[in-house]
Amino acid sequence: MKKFVMAAIGGTLAGVVATTQIAGPLIAQETTRNTNVYEQLDLFGDIFERIRAQYVEEVDEADLIEAAINGMLSSLDPHSSYLPPADFDDMQVQTRGEFGGLGIEVTQEEGFVKVVSPIDGTPADAAGMESGDFITHVDGESLLGLTLDQAVEMMRGPVGSEIIITVVREGADEPFDVSIIRDTIKLTAVRARTEGDTVVLRVSTFNDQTYSNLKNGLEKEIEAAGGIDNINGVVVDLRNNPGGLLNQAIRVSDAFLDAGEIVSTRGRAPEDGERFNASAGDLAQGKPIVVLINGGSASASEIVAGALQDHRRAIVVGTKSFGKGSVQTVMPLRGDGAMRLTTARYYTPSGRSIQALGVEPNVVVPQPRRQPENDEDESATPRTRTEADLRGSLDNDSFTEEERRLLEEERARVEAAAELREEDFQLSYAIDLLTGLSALASATE
Repeated sequence: MKKFVMAAIGGTLAGVVATTQIAGPLIAQETTRNTNVYEQLDLFGDIFERIRAQYVEEVDEADLIEAAINGMLSSLDPHSSYLPPADFDDMQVQTRGEFGGLGIEVTQEEGFVKVVSPIDGTPADAAGMESGDFITHVDGESLLGLTLDQAVEMMRGPVGSEIIITVVREGADEPFDVSIIRDTIKLTAVRARTEGDTVVLRVSTFNDQTYSNLKNGLEKEIEAAGGIDNINGVVVDLRNNPGGLLNQAIRVSDAFLDAGEIVSTRGRAPEDGERFNASAGDLAQGKPIVVLINGGSASASEIVAGALQDHRRAIVVGTKSFGKGSVQTVMPLRGDGAMRLTTARYYTPSGRSIQALGVEPNVVVPQPRRQPENDEDESATPRTRTEADLRGSLDNDSFTEEERRLLEEERARVEAAAELREEDFQLSYAIDLLTGLSALASATE
């Protein structure tokens, strides 16, 4: 504050004449602007009263006002909206990790409802919904012209009930219907497992449980492997993660960084900006990290990917992320509702905004579309026969029993890797990359 005051005083004398000359026009402009605002508010009141008095049917005044508020907020950007009391309650439940619905994150793009990502293990995921799908109809009723909240409301319903949604998908010739049975969505924020010598952390959302799930899962996998020296690295899988709580994205980034900026936010006023820095401590203890992203990785996911990429703490693999680089603040209002308002943009440590651009991976690896199981893959490479496959071939007498056991274990690992490559090519690539980095590090020691 002192620096600001001193700068203002330093410029006072030089600016006296100019201030005297322009003060009048500035005041006049401000007065004119305020007059215009009041005239517009008067116009709103006039229209409201005419609708109440002259519309062909009697209207609910509360519904009219709520619609006006929704229109005002939705005109700003796709993420600002009014949350009626029921929606506000649902949002608070979701950040705690359990709610009812389809298990799908959506946004609005040019009036159409677009899928950001399906959530792991939910009805939408099981039904085959994909990031980038457009939902045009719900149970035969068009969503065009509705607000995002209205469209979401149409998709809600009792647990166990069926919903038919019409989907337009890039690459599909015609729109098609998808049947989904609504269910209670229980989110496990992070699932940890070990593939070969690599710990895989599947982060599906950023809610209150995310950091603790990640920390506990990673520690258990390291312990099960017999210590950190027995793993070659960590894959942080953020694919189809639509984001969530900013503080959890910061904590997850901090989990793998010892120092430096994680993310900064910049609002309308310079004083509203914030910077968040990492504290000492790396849960992966310096082991290499690969972060997986795709077009369904949004918001908090992009904060983590951008921070680890900028600090060169991780190699980012996959396809470009969604590009949601804005921060929403939820402000409780009278009547138990709330307003979700975009208040800032966030920036990665290098100062780049990813709004509408996304995070570009260091290594672009598209995920091949799965072919129907009943389709024969004519391009599949036939298994090559070897000497060992020939009937009556001689055994190799140079191996000890221990060497044979190790050979069988290696063969089993190779087969498991080949199976994973068929199931999830991007994850398989990430694990192969860490295996190569580990081998290179061992060779240089």
